Amino acid sequence: MVAPALILLLAFVVVPLFIGAYTSLFQTTSMTGGGTFIGLKNYVFALQDDVFWLSIKNTLYYAVFITIAKNALGLGLALLLAKKMRGLTLFRVAVFIPVTFSFIVTGVLWSWIYSPVFGILNEFMNTVGLGGFIQEWLSDPAVAMTSICVVDVWKWTGFHMVIYMAGLQKISPELYESAAIDGAGAWQQFRSITVPQMNATIVLNVLIAFTGGFVQNYDLVKVMTDGGPFNSTEVALTYIVRNLLKFMNVGKANAMTIILVLIVAVFGFMQLKVMTKEDDDE
Repeated sequence: MVAPALILLLAFVVVPLFIGAYTSLFQTTSMTGGGTFIGLKNYVFALQDDVFWLSIKNTLYYAVFITIAKNALGLGLALLLAKKMRGLTLFRVAVFIPVTFSFIVTGVLWSWIYSPVFGILNEFMNTVGLGGFIQEWLSDPAVAMTSICVVDVWKWTGFHMVIYMAGLQKISPELYESAAIDGAGAWQQFRSITVPQMNATIVLNVLIAFTGGFVQNYDLVKVMTDGGPFNSTEVALTYIVRNLLKFMNVGKANAMTIILVLIVAVFGFMQLKVMTKEDDDE
């Protein structure tokens, strides 16, 4: 039963990763192999590339922003929707619908919303008297990356909400009843019961959001800004693809990919150790 998944993992993740690591040792413009063996020079070139480091910085900002926002909103909505209220089913569907949209559709839709010419966001802000906050959301380097992060949060919050709702359903109502009898308020119950009981769910959601912030941002950035303006939204994946397809620097692109994989692995491992420290101590 596990074999098909392992075969797919080997075919589409492990084998390409090793091929990329091998290709990163060559100076080549061909994606089919060949070229001049130069050892680790592509890694040196990548580490000396200021734009690559800027893209890593932007990627880290993207990952941290969406991780905090999606988990805070997802947990908040899950707590709200766990209560028995009329119309909750419709609200759950409405929150989850963006998850079903493709990245391309989402990017195009929000590019229209953010448009300074005919976008409904600026028009809405002007209508409600917030004209002073009107921005050129995707062409201003100061706000472009945050604007894209907001779109990612809008798309995936419903996904994290569903996972949190599943975690909440596993908590025994008797724990809350006992806490209420002892005089614990809503915040005390959340801090002492909800969070500890949902530790595994929180760890899962945070890991999914954080790693996704590193490896699932290409489509949105490509469609909405293509890394501009002035590289302010250039993330690691868009810069790697640019080196691969535009500059035809295949070896350097693969070297940057391996560096990105190592960065994600280190951050993921550190995050997992920190968030599961209490479980390990027990």
